[in-house]
Amino acid sequence: MKRVSTGRKIFIVCNTAFLVLMALLCVLPLVNLLAISLSEKAAVNSGIVTFWPVNFTITAYERTFQNANFIRSIMISIARTVIGTLLSMAVIVTAGYALSKDFRGRTALMWFFVFTMLFSGGLIPSYILNSALGLKNNFWVYIIPGAFSCYNLILIMNFFKSIPKALEEAALVDGANFFQILWKIFLPLSKAGLATVALFIMVGNWNEWFTGILYMSDTKNYPLASFLQVIVVQNNKQDLALDPTTAAAMSERTIKAAQVFIGAVPILMVYPFLQKHFAKGIVMGAVKE
Repeated sequence: MKRVSTGRKIFIVCNTAFLVLMALLCVLPLVNLLAISLSEKAAVNSGIVTFWPVNFTITAYERTFQNANFIRSIMISIARTVIGTLLSMAVIVTAGYALSKDFRGRTALMWFFVFTMLFSGGLIPSYILNSALGLKNNFWVYIIPGAFSCYNLILIMNFFKSIPKALEEAALVDGANFFQILWKIFLPLSKAGLATVALFIMVGNWNEWFTGILYMSDTKNYPLASFLQVIVVQNNKQDLALDPTTAAAMSERTIKAAQVFIGAVPILMVYPFLQKHFAKGIVMGAVKE
């Protein structure tokens, strides 16, 4: 057996303690949020709820799912995330496959894309452009402007560059076209990179709230992140949709905690399925230029 030095043991203990502390800092606020959402009004208002519900009740969740505005915002967020992820992956995968090849003008084209990652048009020009394109008060404003990301393009491109050229050359000899090569060879061999980029895009679409605030005139068209920003940060009580009896019996903080927790659950459910690909995707996607 290999002997572990004392210094190594100390490092392992300290590193483990640090990682456990970081994990707790991430998990405990979510646990506290869940406990608040399952506690009664008096306990929440008095501030005695920590990591376990006081006088357990699910009334906050019942009222939340009776709120038509909340349900509508969830549907908008789901549609935005699904459509946005599919469209963005289609754009990035095809562009990454093309840029993974050597051709005249590739460097200039790549720098054109990198420029968009370093500099943006600014908020006002972007607003004017999207409004002129008819995207104001339009669902597609959530999808089209953010369909392309140079960072994600670079990850996918480097994954494709790591695949041996001999596989593509053999497929070309057998009569396959470029789309068949991409679909049957490159995509199956790049699952880690695809999963990593898809996770980035999904989280970005689900959590992005500013677009709804900026381009939508009616809160009924807000995705969930924008809806939560309005009721939690701006403290807009109208969108809570509480009748006087419910408002008197329940704490607004409990309702807000329930809605925020529900908003976090879908992404938390996705992570376990993509976790095994995440580290590999980041490392391999950053190996080449």
